[in-house]
Amino acid sequence: MVRRPDDRAASALRFVTELVAWVATPWALAGHSWLLAALSVLVLIGLPTVFSTPGDKANVIIAVPGWATILLVLLQLAAAVVSSWLAWPTWVAVPVTLLASATLVTERRRWRWLVSANRLVN
Repeated sequence: MVRRPDDRAASALRFVTELVAWVATPWALAGHSWLLAALSVLVLIGLPTVFSTPGDKANVIIAVPGWATILLVLLQLAAAVVSSWLAWPTWVAVPVTLLASATLVTERRRWRWLVSANRLVN
């Protein structure tokens, strides 16, 4: 059995990027619809809380295969980047884009682990 990689740096970058997504997305949507803004927070926080891959988190509510966890991370990264460009000035959006890019690079080991050995729901 392949052990989960030590991904403390990746986890920290991923968490900061998630925080940005949780703030920037409703900020970007608030001008269009307060309901969409609220729903975006529910989706961005709720989906990764409810759906996770066994072995990746201590508490799994609904188990999903590794590729689903990867898609949820990609959703967070995309939300952070796109929303930061829509909601904030360039001098803020550029560092957010760099942060998301760094997160992509550091997540590779974890993602390989998530898809290794057909890490599927038992």
